[in-house]
Amino acid sequence: MKGFRASTLLSQSSLWTCRACHRKQKSNFAKHVNYASGATRFAGNTSRRKATTLVAASGTAGGAVAFFTDDVKYGYDAVERSGRVLTALGISVNDYRIALKESGTEDEQAAALKACHKRCAERVLRVCEQNGSIFIKLGQHLSSMNYLLPVEWTETFIPLQDHCPVSSYESVQEMFIKDTGYPITNLFDQFDEHPIGSASLAQVHIATMKDTGQKVAVKVQHPALEQWVPLDMALTRFSFATLKYVFPDYDLTWLSNEMEFSLPQELDFALEGQNAVRAKEYFKNFTDAPLVIPNVMWGMKRILVMEYLAGHRLDDLQFIDSNKIDRDEVSAALARIFNEMIFGDGAPLHCDPHGGNLAIRTNSKSRRFNFDIILYDHGLYREIPKLIQRDYAKLWLAVIDADEKNMRKYAREVAGITDEQFPLFASAITGRDYRVVTKSVVSVRSDHEKDEISDAFGGDLLQQLVKLLGSVPSIILLILKTNDLTRSLDENLHTRQGPMRTFMILARYCSRTVFEEQMEIIGQHGSMLWPRNLLRLVGAWGSYMRVELKLSLYEYYLSLRRVLGFSAVGVPAL
Repeated sequence: MKGFRASTLLSQSSLWTCRACHRKQKSNFAKHVNYASGATRFAGNTSRRKATTLVAASGTAGGAVAFFTDDVKYGYDAVERSGRVLTALGISVNDYRIALKESGTEDEQAAALKACHKRCAERVLRVCEQNGSIFIKLGQHLSSMNYLLPVEWTETFIPLQDHCPVSSYESVQEMFIKDTGYPITNLFDQFDEHPIGSASLAQVHIATMKDTGQKVAVKVQHPALEQWVPLDMALTRFSFATLKYVFPDYDLTWLSNEMEFSLPQELDFALEGQNAVRAKEYFKNFTDAPLVIPNVMWGMKRILVMEYLAGHRLDDLQFIDSNKIDRDEVSAALARIFNEMIFGDGAPLHCDPHGGNLAIRTNSKSRRFNFDIILYDHGLYREIPKLIQRDYAKLWLAVIDADEKNMRKYAREVAGITDEQFPLFASAITGRDYRVVTKSVVSVRSDHEKDEISDAFGGDLLQQLVKLLGSVPSIILLILKTNDLTRSLDENLHTRQGPMRTFMILARYCSRTVFEEQMEIIGQHGSMLWPRNLLRLVGAWGSYMRVELKLSLYEYYLSLRRVLGFSAVGVPAL
């Protein structure tokens, strides 16, 4: 391995750096990190040392003394954490079996089932907290599934949103040495031992780069994940398979399947760095929203070094109002960003836009916006196939226009939804009562409507929804997740216009997508100057401009009402 150079290391997949920083980093690494001595560590040396037990016979008593190595301790811990999961699973399955057979009045049966939900949720919560690792992430996911799980489950898991493990500085230092070959002090002039934030998979430390003195955010994976993820995924897979076997109507195996697909991507920070650079490149000329993505210096499998950008949570209404930031403009910016990700040509879709991955800060230099939206955590990205983009656009145009016939048509083409499944699917993608969807989806959700939806999913509808989500393509599940999270962010802003303006922005993107498809089809039939093609072009352009003009005029009208202090009104039919 003699003669192994930093430039060689930088070209390997185990360490990634953006092209802009590549040349600078080569000199920095050559100067501060001698990778030759630790190069073999980057090959992913994860094989566990074989367990050994030394038994020594001593004296006439013939006593034996066993010295346990790390592997024996790992085996003991693995049995313990598996036991927690399997015990909770067995007790909960039996608990539900008894509760579902409960006799008595309908109200008594409902009360017994609610109590069972609460007991089982608290039992599983304790297991998630004790085992940590991906169980924290699973619990966080379950807490956000209020469209699918009983309220006793989602509310019980809320503490996991803020209760995340913090890895010790010593374990982080050890990981740096293992992954880079050298201690933290060889890479950074300063490194804050206490993280500024911790999530289920990683934590972030503030540091200062050597030579440049630039303040950076260093995202480090929790070191314990490396040894526990394979076992924990197997336990998760087994648990959902067992639930499906015992309760066939509640098949949640799609959830564990999605985790198995997405988790390896989220655990690869080199891939996250590439995703961030790709998203930044895509949005660099996007002027419709003030999106900021931190620059990435370099990344490895478990370490990512980024530009440090601080901001406030999007639900920090005191910060927003005190800095004279218009909530409606923030809502509109979010709508433009995520609709661009869904409908943009070749756009990368950020699949985890929850409140912790977005921030807002003031911007006094921009003429159009007085704020920036910062987007963090680029571990999970997907690109939506063009056919799905187009059918999804037509579906939403039908939803906004309350055109039930076309809603059903494009729901079938987008996700294979049958007429029987359609009312449930329409409620799932809009978060609204189906009766509202067929009239006007753009009205504000009332508390009464939210309660009705929650009560409806307490019965047979829950079984139907579980089956439905298990049958749709995985990319649709991610789009639904993105829709649900961004809808929640928008509602937390408590805007004056409600969802009206965001639906207008959605309609504009959908209309543009359909127009682009029509132009492509016309182009496949020869020159645009041919009489028949020219007529088609005029017709397509006329339909597009009709929607565009109507939405533009209506947006000016809404802006005027906002300035004058009037409440919002509904979106006009397209």
